[in-house]
Amino acid sequence: QVQLVESGGGSVQAGGSLRLSCVASGFSSFTFYWAYWVRQAPGKALEWVSAIGSGGTTFYVDSVRGRFTVSRDNTEKLVYLQMNDLNPEDTGIYYCALRRSFTDTPQNYNYRGQGTQVTVSG
Repeated sequence: QVQLVESGGGSVQAGGSLRLSCVASGFSSFTFYWAYWVRQAPGKALEWVSAIGSGGTTFYVDSVRGRFTVSRDNTEKLVYLQMNDLNPEDTGIYYCALRRSFTDTPQNYNYRGQGTQVTVSG
């Protein structure tokens, strides 16, 4: 079955960097999907932070634009999120998710991973 597995989370000081990875498996139509990174801060709703289409078009929410960079490798079915200049407001569980179309108000996703914890202190 389709599986998304995230890795790369951890604890960093404010101003630090992390690189998240997501590997997709179990299906052949990876390029049909937009790949999102979404996060959930403690006590808050799920929030999408970045999206990338199969051709490389990217979107970011305002709070991360200029600090986060999303990329993907369609051949290896990988999605990355490079996060720089992290601050405590970036703390949360980060999920990789796939959606057939792009929207900046996603209510659901076709697939979502189990998430990786990012904690920023300081």
